[in-house]
Formats: sequence, C-alpha cells, structure tokens
Amino acid sequence: MARTVFCEYLKKEADGLDFQLYPGELGQRIFNSISKQAWSEWIKKQTMLVNEKKLNMMNADHRKLLEQEMIYFLFEGKEIHIDGYTPPEK
Repeated sequence: MARTVFCEYLKKEADGLDFQLYPGELGQRIFNSISKQAWSEWIKKQTMLVNEKKLNMMNADHRKLLEQEMIYFLFEGKEIHIDGYTPPEK
C-alpha cells in the first residue's frame, strides 16, 4: 500500500515519497510532508534554476541558494522566478 502524507505544497493528502531523497533534518521534513507530485514539480524548477543561472553544485554558495529556493517553493508557496521564463497560461 502506498504511503500518504499531508503535502504542505499541495495542501492535501497525496502519495508520499518512497524514501528520504535529501539529507539531514530538511530531508526528513521533506520525506514527512512533501508528496511525490510536489517533489516532481520541484525537480523541474530545480533543473531550470541550475541551467538558467548556470549553478555549479561544487560551489557551496550555489548549493545554499538552491536549497533556499527549494524551501521557498515547497514550504512557503513562493514561485521560483527564472529570468526570461514565462509560465504557460492555465
């Protein structure tokens, strides 16, 4: 049976992650309260951020920036702003 969580991003019950994908306390928070769907949406945004801002994951400042954007997106409901990108109309 699939594991469900109350997803802080979606604000509803949804399928939870199968295992902790991010280390530490933040990783545990994500595992406990972020759904597979929300994580998938974050991965798309993360890819765009890394590519558009030319982030280098070997750079500690870049990793810190990406982690902060992840917190804003998943837990605070803030949309990620990427220069030159206009989201499609819903």
